[in-house]
Amino acid sequence: MKKACKICKKIIETGNICPNCKSGDTTSSFQGTVVVFDIESEIAKKLGIGTTGKYALRV
Repeated sequence: MKKACKICKKIIETGNICPNCKSGDTTSSFQGTVVVFDIESEIAKKLGIGTTGKYALRV
């Protein structure tokens, strides 16, 4: 089951620890997904995302 980190909103495919911020505070209740390929994009900047990957829009 996919989970999202409550701290950085990164979507985690396996496990309960976020590989991005190392937090164990995750939830399976999230809405929307954005995939970031370029951290210099307007979307990444607006959402405050610093690394590529899948992120939840609302946690």
